[in-house]
Formats: sequence, C-alpha cells, structure tokens
Amino acid sequence: MSLPPSDQEKHLPSIGEKTDTDHEQINQQFDLDPVDIAAHAPSLRGRKLTAAVAFVAGTGFTLLGYDQGVMSSLITGNQFEASFPEVVVEASHPNHATLQSFIIAIYEVGCLFGALSNLWVGDKLGRRRTIFLGGSIMMIGAILQITSFSFAQLTFSRILTGYGNGLITSTVPTYHAELSPSAKRDSQNSSRIMMEGTLIVVGVSIAFFVNWSSAQWRVPIALQLVFEIIVVTCIGFLPESPRWLVKHGRNAEAMAVISAMEDKPPTDPEVQRTYYGIREAVAVETSSQGSLRELTTGGRSQNFRRTAIAVACQMMQQLTGINLVTYYATIVFQRLGLSDVNARITAAANGTEYFLASFIAYYAIDYVGRRQLMLIGTIGQCIVMLLLAILGYINNKPAQIASVVMLFGFNTFFAIGWLGMAWLYCAELAGLRTRAPTNALSTASNWTFNFVVVMVVGPSFNNISWRTYIVFAALNAAIIPVVYVFFPETGGRSLEDLDVVFALAHITGEDPVKVSLRKDVPLAGSREADEILGVSTGVQYHHATKPLASFSLSSETRTPV
Repeated sequence: MSLPPSDQEKHLPSIGEKTDTDHEQINQQFDLDPVDIAAHAPSLRGRKLTAAVAFVAGTGFTLLGYDQGVMSSLITGNQFEASFPEVVVEASHPNHATLQSFIIAIYEVGCLFGALSNLWVGDKLGRRRTIFLGGSIMMIGAILQITSFSFAQLTFSRILTGYGNGLITSTVPTYHAELSPSAKRDSQNSSRIMMEGTLIVVGVSIAFFVNWSSAQWRVPIALQLVFEIIVVTCIGFLPESPRWLVKHGRNAEAMAVISAMEDKPPTDPEVQRTYYGIREAVAVETSSQGSLRELTTGGRSQNFRRTAIAVACQMMQQLTGINLVTYYATIVFQRLGLSDVNARITAAANGTEYFLASFIAYYAIDYVGRRQLMLIGTIGQCIVMLLLAILGYINNKPAQIASVVMLFGFNTFFAIGWLGMAWLYCAELAGLRTRAPTNALSTASNWTFNFVVVMVVGPSFNNISWRTYIVFAALNAAIIPVVYVFFPETGGRSLEDLDVVFALAHITGEDPVKVSLRKDVPLAGSREADEILGVSTGVQYHHATKPLASFSLSSETRTPV
C-alpha cells in the first residue's frame, strides 16, 4: 500500500534558512516543502518543549490525585456532615454507608462517560483540544460543587467534574507519550511519563493536608480550580501530537514538531527516521475505514490483543485494592482505633510516604522493565493484604498498629508496580490508528472498576470486616500469572517499534511476549520493518553498518535516505 499524500499543508513564508541541498533532500524523500516545515515550527524546542509538555501532563494528573483524595478527608468532617447528613453513618441509618460510598464513587461514573466519549471525539478534536475541553468542563463542575447546598446538586456536579477528568485522563498519557523526544523513549522520557503517577500522589497528599485544616469544606474543593486553570491555559501554547498530525495529513506540521522535539533540523537522520516510522504506521492502517471495528481486528496489527491487554491492565490496577486506601484512608485508620484528628494526620503521612515511594519506579522503570515492576508490586500487594487479614482477625492493639504499618507498605508496593505504570503501559501499547479509542476504553475500564471498588468497600467493611482484605489478596494473586503470560515488554522501543513487534509475532507464530524480549527486532522506518508490516513505500534506503544478529526476513537493518 502507499502512503497517504498530505492535502492540508499550507505554504507560508520561511522563517529559517535552508540550503538548496536541504530543500532538495526533504522534497525528494518526503515530498515536503522546508518552507512549510519552518512556518509550522513551535515556539519551544528541545528540553524547554519537553519540560512544558511534562508540566501540563503532570498538572493534569495532580488534578486527578487531588480530586481522588479530597473527598476522602471531607467525608467524615463535621462541617461536611452538617451540610449533607446523608453521609453520616450511624446505627439508626445503616443504609448511609451505601450513600457515603455513593457520593465518593459517583465521581467515577462521570469519569467513565468522559473516557468513553473519547472514543468519538478524541481523534476528531486532537489531543490538545480534548484536554482543553476536559479542563473547561472540570472548571464548571468544580464551581457547581462549591455552590452545592443539596445532596442532589453535589451528586450532579461530581458527575460533571468526573466527565471532564475522564476526557483528560484518557488523553494526557497518549499526548505525553507521543510528544516524548527520541525514537527510543530512553529512561529520561519514560521516567517523565512515570512522574505523572507520582503527581497523582502529590494531589492526594495535598488533599489530605488541606482538609486537616479548619477551612470550610468548600475551600478545599475550590482549590482544584488552580490546577484546572493551569491545564486549560498552558495547553494552548503547546504543539499537537505529530502522530495525530500525520494521521490527518498535516505532514509538514508533524515534521516541524518532531524537529522541535529532538531539537535537530528536519534533515537530521534521527528526525527523519522518527517521521518516516510514523508515516509507516499510518500506511499500515490506510486499508481500513477507521471505525471502532478496528479494535477487534487481528492480523499483523493485533489490535484486539493490544486493546484487551490495555483494558485488562487498567482494570487490574483498580482491583489491587488501592482505592481502599486512597478514598477511605481516614475511615480505615479510624477503624484501627485512631481518633479523628490522629486518623487525618496518619492519612496525610500515608499520602506523603506514598509520594516518596513513587520515586522508586521513577528511577527503576527502564532498568528493571515494565513487566518486572508490575510483578514485584503485585506480589508485594498480595502478601500485605494477607497480613492485613491475619492482623484483622487478631484485632488487638499491637495488631492494629501493625495494620497501620502494613497500609503504608501496600502503598509502597502499589507505587512501584502500578501507580504510573498502568497509564504509561497502555499509552505505549496501542497502535497509532487505534491509540485514542484504545486509551479511551482502557481508561473507561479504570474508572468502571474504580467505581465498583469504591462502592463495594464501604458496605464490605460493615458486613465482613477484615475478610475484605482476603478478597483483595485473592485478586492480587490472580493478577500475577496474567501479567507474566500476556503482557509484552514495551521498554526500550519507540511507539512505532511495537507495531513491528506484534506484526513479527503474527508472521512467525511466536508469542508476542517472547518477541518483545528479543534484541534483534528491526526498527520502525527500516526496510525490514516495511516487509514485516506489509508496507510498500517506494522510499530509497541505504545499508546500515550494524547487521541484525538473527532475522528471518533479512540480514541487516536499513534506514531511509
């Protein structure tokens, strides 16, 4: 198949100098006018651009963490209970435990619908406009929450705020991954994406500390507006994802963004290989109509497998039991014998330790690998949940103290294996054409099971007490073999390289997990990759100096010239 020609490139005056040789090379190889490329050059380049993208993405996830943590501390506050007596759990109103869980969990329903709506609006609007829309909706929802005087208004406003957050959380990981410089997302780049997970915990910690003060409950909710204004304002100064631009025929603009990401001229071989790899990925998908049915296809793209893994990954993140701690921290610590004030202090300390523990994965992600960190985290979580069940059965003062320590330990293992990992892994796994719907579905999976867990935990503790921990221990035990058997390693490869991994696994009949661990898989943008993907582009190649150790379709790697 052939590459789709660009029909949207606009010719504007050049803002940079290009030699005649540069013009000829770009025109002959990619049919792009350097004048167009220069006209679309972003105002930020290199590290400044990367830092700006990381800042906006990180703020979006800090907002997510803040919204998750803020209600945990508010729900048992005297002022909040006075405004909404429906959440006060007492012997005369045992059903209020369900309403307490409901007002926390209803936020996830909004997030679910926001993530699902990205199936239709994500690729139409683009990454930037989707994030802007989500932030704007969250601002409206936050204002409605601040002004709530009834349980019904609070419920509606939390759904609306969640809807905006669903749009943001299903878009930001993809946007950040697609704007990470270097065809090989090295430790610095993947660590930046992992930092988004750390910033979720920053938001949780801020929420715990803010709500421990004597401020009215409306003020802590209002503080989320700060993060929302930052996201909505700053996203307008950033470029669109080059992968989305190529997909929509805006090739000159895409080349300009890649050049800015790498801080290298468009004639640089690394810039050209990245650009060609993206166009190669688009070419693979041109035979389909772009419908949601693509998510169910197999063949070389293996879209169904990749979507199923992404959905399962986000589901399992929630089934580990993390929101037992995140949403119910204050309540859980009160159940362990702490006073209201001490429970809030301990919850704040728990959030701080959670934040510090997240740096372990930040530095280990590309040294240990995605799969290994997920396995380490899950095994640790399973052991902690079993110990919590045993301590809950004993239920004396020393056991309660040990349980508090165990909850800190659970946060540590989750921070290592799942906190930012699930968002990073799903963003890396999907193919270009299905990336937006795949991330929408996987994020919807996250919010669906987030809702289920949050709704179940409150009544579960009221009915089966410490046995709740056994349920989560069993769920963690079930996750271990799923990760080991079905989750391929995505570290050390570009987003387009993973298309080659799955296509090669399909052609050779090998397990994609085993292929992902091989070192001889051709790079996207090479002739061997074209052959594996079934793409015929007509681009000229030169022989690279380093041959592949073992590859059945060819014996050496080539890059486009």
